[in-house]
Amino acid sequence: MFKYFLIAAIMLYGPYLWCTMRKEPKEIYGLHWEIDGKGLLLVFFCTVFTLIPLTFVAVKWPGQDLPRTLALSSVLNYSAVGILAAIVEETFFRGWLQTIIRRNLSAILTILLVSLIFSLSHLFAATHWLRLATFFPGLVMGFLKERTGSIFPGILYHSLGNIWSIWFFPDF
Repeated sequence: MFKYFLIAAIMLYGPYLWCTMRKEPKEIYGLHWEIDGKGLLLVFFCTVFTLIPLTFVAVKWPGQDLPRTLALSSVLNYSAVGILAAIVEETFFRGWLQTIIRRNLSAILTILLVSLIFSLSHLFAATHWLRLATFFPGLVMGFLKERTGSIFPGILYHSLGNIWSIWFFPDF
């Protein structure tokens, strides 16, 4: 458990330390929590066009026992973990890594590469092929960062996606 906490701490605070050591403003990495109406609208459309169709797939997924019944404390714990993971991962992958790679590659190649690294990183917690599916929301979150210049829209979308996936695929 400690190793996951340590990894999360490095992923969350490392980009801010990077900015401090290089005397670069954190804003160039999108490490500010700003969202405007356009950003909220983008998150809304991305959520509607990805999570709603996936819900129909998840309902028909073999082995699903829906509707789930969970204690309120479990729902709150899962939600908190999903939101915290979104903050940590978006800070590291879209804020820091995407910004650094973007300096040398086009937006499309950068988003593809960072999404691939993001999906592969999910195999460290548990090896299951379905974890590689995080590549696709990684594309959406990369697009949100590229379009808005902030990690906050990606954090919002990522949080919603994490809560959705915990509900529909809690064992993966």
